[in-house]
Amino acid sequence: MPAAQTLPTTDALPAISLKLLPAAIVVTSAIPLFGFENRFVGYPWLVIGLVVAYFVDRELMRDLGIIAAGLIVVSTVSVKADISWPNFFLLGFVLSLAVAVPFVIDRFVFTRKVIRFPWRSGQKWQPWEKSYLFAVPFLGWLILPFYFITSGAYQNWPAVSESSEVLRLFIGVNAVGIWDELFFICTCYVLLLRHFPVLTANILQAIVFVSFLWELGYQAWGPLMTIPFALLQGWIFHRTKSLTYVIIVHLLFDLVVFLAIVHAHNPGVFPFFLVPSPGS
Repeated sequence: MPAAQTLPTTDALPAISLKLLPAAIVVTSAIPLFGFENRFVGYPWLVIGLVVAYFVDRELMRDLGIIAAGLIVVSTVSVKADISWPNFFLLGFVLSLAVAVPFVIDRFVFTRKVIRFPWRSGQKWQPWEKSYLFAVPFLGWLILPFYFITSGAYQNWPAVSESSEVLRLFIGVNAVGIWDELFFICTCYVLLLRHFPVLTANILQAIVFVSFLWELGYQAWGPLMTIPFALLQGWIFHRTKSLTYVIIVHLLFDLVVFLAIVHAHNPGVFPFFLVPSPGS
């Protein structure tokens, strides 16, 4: 299915409009919901955004309502890295529901086809796209161990040594990476793109994306890394119109995330990183 059908032309939309107010309120509700895990602030702020959208633009309110539904589903559990068996399956179920609920509302309640998952773009990969696939793991190798170890953020992920734990960590890191693209890009970004130019919609989705990653464990100076990553993923999706490509990029990055976390917790396991493990 060509992805071009899922991305509306937004060049003529103004960068600043009254619509930006309710949209900004809704997406910034992710900061208390995920960044501070404070539902008592996040939920009222989310509702205020939807009420303002009601008076500004009803179609915008519908799209923000879909995003809000996904945010509420995700906020019902902690997304901190916990690979115990009960949480492994619970988080998998909740994140799946957070993608399914917006899709069902869009497809069967509003009887539209705005939210799609364009696995094939119908276009050949350009040279820059192929080159970027090599650049991503290299940049990850260069940056991620330094970030995790010097900031101490690796401690936000569990130390794994048993084969079952290593496997669950690997599956969890990659599954969440795929989910990121399904929810933040194919759901939030695409819905926002109906009302705002590319740059504005991309910044709005990145606020939600980075807030979620903060709760997941990318803390300390992590946003200096996750903000550019979130913006790049949105921009690349708009350029390539391929969910497959952005997922491949994300999984390449997450492969290095997994290796760097294991390296930080287990000195000497992966000696090919430039930054030594703590205690080595």
